[in-house]
Amino acid sequence: MKSNFFKEVRHLVREALREDLGLCGDVTSLATVSARSRSLARLVAKEDGVLCGVTVAVEAFRRMDRNSRIKVCVRDGARVRRGQTVLEVKGCTRGILVAERVALNFVQRLSGIATLTRAFVKKSQISNLKSQILDTRKTTPLLRTLEKYAVTCGGGRNHRSGLHDMVLIKDNHLAALATTTRHPVRDAVRRARAMWPRLVIEVECDTLDQVREAAESGACIILLDNMTPAQLRRAVRIVDGRAKTEASGGVNLKTVAAIARTGVDFISVGALTHSARALDFSLEIVHESR
Repeated sequence: MKSNFFKEVRHLVREALREDLGLCGDVTSLATVSARSRSLARLVAKEDGVLCGVTVAVEAFRRMDRNSRIKVCVRDGARVRRGQTVLEVKGCTRGILVAERVALNFVQRLSGIATLTRAFVKKSQISNLKSQILDTRKTTPLLRTLEKYAVTCGGGRNHRSGLHDMVLIKDNHLAALATTTRHPVRDAVRRARAMWPRLVIEVECDTLDQVREAAESGACIILLDNMTPAQLRRAVRIVDGRAKTEASGGVNLKTVAAIARTGVDFISVGALTHSARALDFSLEIVHESR
């Protein structure tokens, strides 16, 4: 993982703990737990799934107690079973209790995304080993880096990180351009290529005519928006290898296999990050010594 990933993890954990502690700190633990108390705690999966977020949990516990001893039992991206311990932490009891909810919130959210992604990947690969599952920008504000990391842990692939690293000409761009030109797709690709010659250029197409124009204009990727499987197959034939193809819209676990069979290169799924159900975990203190 890149250093900027760990930098973001540290920042997010720091802010999450600050939000939880407020001005007075953990008033319950301060009142009931001795400052000298030390404990062993285990982070345990309460259901089967794909693990993600252990790195974030470790940062939460370490931030509250730099002398804590942490053992990671399961790595991100691995399958976990109900009742399996994924992490053990031994250290200041107050520190463990403060970090508990922040650690769990991140692990549960990210593991949910990784688990759902793995399900989509498995469904798509039954029909077509070539098609890759992509995420979208439909992420929780400020958590995009972590949520996209969770997608990769589930076997998916990241689409663009934001508005800055790839040109994606969408229907609203084309609608705005259509007021000044008869060939919005062609002209949009030409303008984007002139301004950003090194960036990947993708065009969203609603019709097969747009698909043809995008392929002839030299687009790198053609996004096939809300097309039926029959339309997707025709679009793939029209493109004929001149660009990569991406299916988007109406993708769920019931439809993804049929979409993959059409021969598209990518299938983008907003649900991976905007609709994933959190995977259940708990933190259990199993030993305490004074």
